[in-house]
Amino acid sequence: MTNAVDADVAAREARAHQRSEQLLDAAARLMEREGSHAVSMQALAAEAGVSVGLIYRYFGSKDEILLAVIVHVLDDFATAVPAAIAEVGDDPVERLAAAFRGYCEVIDRHRHAAVLTYREGKSLSEEGRQRIKDLEVETTEPLRRAIADGIEAGALREVEPELVSANLVLLAHAWALKHWYFERTLSFDEYVRQQFALALHGIVNPKQKRRYAALLEG
Repeated sequence: MTNAVDADVAAREARAHQRSEQLLDAAARLMEREGSHAVSMQALAAEAGVSVGLIYRYFGSKDEILLAVIVHVLDDFATAVPAAIAEVGDDPVERLAAAFRGYCEVIDRHRHAAVLTYREGKSLSEEGRQRIKDLEVETTEPLRRAIADGIEAGALREVEPELVSANLVLLAHAWALKHWYFERTLSFDEYVRQQFALALHGIVNPKQKRRYAALLEG
């Protein structure tokens, strides 16, 4: 009986998670297209293909939905980037490359939400904006740590890890912000490889260029 109950609970949780993802994806698309202030719950329900009542089962207000859309992306960073790093070895530059790719992959999955963050973040409450700032610091930590490890190992020059990690984050976000432009000439993989190669050229220890030739070639 216990196993049956556990399975039923797990199934309900999976359905709730899937429904929440559906609503957040629809909200990101609609709010990016129309602006958060112009979006009604009825319009969101139509975009998601659900009833207004169902939306209120998950979210209490439009502002709550906007915050949830942004936090959803940051939660994905918190899971996906460390997982990407874990798939490579101990070399700090390889780990940095994996972290950057993982960051870009999250942005690619949530392009509408990433653009929405820039356009509508100011609409959040002060508490909401502070929560987003705190989460952004946390999710860029794997990049900063890989850079610091690369400096310590002599693979990277003596650069400021905070600055370089922030630059890499901006490059990742640019895939969403300027997607209409980049997609004309670059695939996602080409964008990631070439942007990382350009960044690495600026921070790699000159004595280590041969070691990381493949990454530098993009």
